[in-house]
Amino acid sequence: MLNGPIPPHVDPRKLADRGATLNGEVPLADLPRFCDPLADNLGAVRARLVFEREERGAVVIRSTLDAEVKMVCQRCLELVTLPIHSECDYAVVREGANTQSVPKGYDVLEVGEDPLDLLGLVEDELLLALPIVPLHDPKDCQQPVGLDEPEPSEDEVTRSNPFSVLAQLKRDPNV
Repeated sequence: MLNGPIPPHVDPRKLADRGATLNGEVPLADLPRFCDPLADNLGAVRARLVFEREERGAVVIRSTLDAEVKMVCQRCLELVTLPIHSECDYAVVREGANTQSVPKGYDVLEVGEDPLDLLGLVEDELLLALPIVPLHDPKDCQQPVGLDEPEPSEDEVTRSNPFSVLAQLKRDPNV
C-alpha cells in the first residue's frame, strides 16, 4: 500500500502485478476541468486506487474518490457545500483489443504502451459525479429576496376566457 500524493501517470499492469494500492490526496487545483464549475478550487480529493489481477488474469482498477466541493445553489444562488463520491471498477485492455472478454461489471479502460494518465482518469470520474443542478436541501435553501409569488397584473385579472361566449350560446335555447 502506498500512501502519499497520487502520481500523475502510472503503468497499471505493473501495479496490478504487485497488487498495489494507492491512497492519497489530489489537490483540487491540480484538476482544472473539474474546478471549472466549482465556486473555488480549495480542498483535495481523497483517492483510493486498488490495482489487481482478476481471476482470469485481467488487470482491474477499483477506484474510490471522495471530495467536498463548493458550488452555487441554483435555487437561492448562495454557495452550497456538496459531498462528491465516486466508485468505479475498470478492466484495463490494450488499445484496439477485443473487449468481449472483459468481465461483467467493469468499465473498459484502453491503455496503450504509454503510462496511464491517472489524474485525468480521476478528473473524469469526478466530473461524472458532479450534480447536474447543484441545490441546497429544500429546508435549508432560502429563496432570493423579491422572488416570492408574483401578484397577478391587471391584464391577467380583467382578461376573460375567450370561450365564455360559446358557453353562453350553448345555454341560449334560441340558437
